[in-house]
Amino acid sequence: MSRVGKQPVTLPQGVDIDILNNTILVKGKKGELKSSFPVSVKIVKEDDKVVISPINNTKSAKGAWGLIRTIINNMVVGVENGFTKSLVVNGVGYRAAVDDGILTLQLGYSHDIKLAIPNDLEVKCTKPTEISISGIDKQKVGQFASEVRALRKPEPYKGKGIRYSDEVIRRKEGKKK
Repeated sequence: MSRVGKQPVTLPQGVDIDILNNTILVKGKKGELKSSFPVSVKIVKEDDKVVISPINNTKSAKGAWGLIRTIINNMVVGVENGFTKSLVVNGVGYRAAVDDGILTLQLGYSHDIKLAIPNDLEVKCTKPTEISISGIDKQKVGQFASEVRALRKPEPYKGKGIRYSDEVIRRKEGKKK
């Protein structure tokens, strides 16, 4: 039995959900998200809750049960509150700036790195060393944050690079003289 899958997804006030042949459309104050799921799982709306249950007792149905519940819950939370990832740029001369849908990063390379910001995400640079990525789709927010971080991963000796704000970099001792 899936501990996560057994719990119903509660719908907050102002969030509407439409279920049609395992395709789900979630609408809220921040926008709407649509996703389709395999037919091995039954999705039913009951009052202000969404109940997910496996149709048969196969391994794939049981494996998808908790995952689909979590994805639906993330969709509901996303259209209600949204998701945010914060990145910190650390290093001498390392900077970030946002102009007209383009994130420009100076990361110690011979050239500036320019990234196009996806339409459904919002990127802000409150300081030249802080990047805030927000949107309603948790997967897209995390994916874009991961792509930005991969441009210059934090290194363990000086801590230079791009890291998540809640990430802890284990520092190594330098070379002995």
